[in-house]
Amino acid sequence: MQIKVNDKIVFELNETQKLVIQNDIPTEIFEQDMERRAGYIIQHKYERCLHRLRQEWEPKLKLLLCSLPTNDDAFAKIVFSHKDYKNRSTRDEETRLAFEAQSKGV
Repeated sequence: MQIKVNDKIVFELNETQKLVIQNDIPTEIFEQDMERRAGYIIQHKYERCLHRLRQEWEPKLKLLLCSLPTNDDAFAKIVFSHKDYKNRSTRDEETRLAFEAQSKGV
């Protein structure tokens, strides 16, 4: 069994691993159960990230807007279009550069 993302294999169960799991999960529902679990993992990650995005940005946006959208996609689009929004890579790079600058100044 393989799990792919954009046609790239990101995880693969060999036959022995499948049999180990089938010791607990009935063979008849094994594939459906693995699909359900993989989907749950991605959905859960999205939900946690959205929760953190809302925690950070709702207070900031409430100062600027009369109301905030309840639709998750609409809310996220407002955040992503805000001039102060920075994604994780940008924040990490800024932190790294600030640390390097501080280290050189010490």
